Amino acid sequence: MPARRTLKTLRSAAASCRGCDLWKRGTQTVFGEGPKHARVMMIGEQPGNEEDLVGRPFVGPAGRLLDRALSAARISRDDVYVTNVVKHFKWESRGKRRIHAKPNQMEIAACLPWLQAELDIVAPEVVVPRRDRRSGATGPPVSGNEAARSMGECSVGQAGAGDGASVFYSAGS
Repeated sequence: MPARRTLKTLRSAAASCRGCDLWKRGTQTVFGEGPKHARVMMIGEQPGNEEDLVGRPFVGPAGRLLDRALSAARISRDDVYVTNVVKHFKWESRGKRRIHAKPNQMEIAACLPWLQAELDIVAPEVVVPRRDRRSGATGPPVSGNEAARSMGECSVGQAGAGDGASVFYSAGS
């Protein structure tokens, strides 16, 4: 972690992170993006194939779905900070295709400090984590600790540096 924590310095430092082995197969680190003080933060599990190739979060199929949902809610994507728990794409080869593979607990734990730093800097009022349908579709607002456990079964502390941000579940795949 950089001594001076800004989104820019975090993004730069994360690019050389070797906290787990995912950096070896990923094309690049996919760090969050959006306004420094966004009211809403959307958190996915990990970048997908398109995100890995482009280097930006939520630009693939999930990003297109997110864009439609935000548009329907009359929320500009430019007003939302989007990121992922895991910053590198974990994949398995199936012929010529790269298919998502679920990150393990060590890979998730290695990336949690980056996510916590993003939460601390952005300090969103609302955090919307992706939640795997297999573990229980949508649920009521929860604390940052409960949201972190639902995504990675690891605590990252209260969202928004302890300011009591509301956390809502978003159904994932």
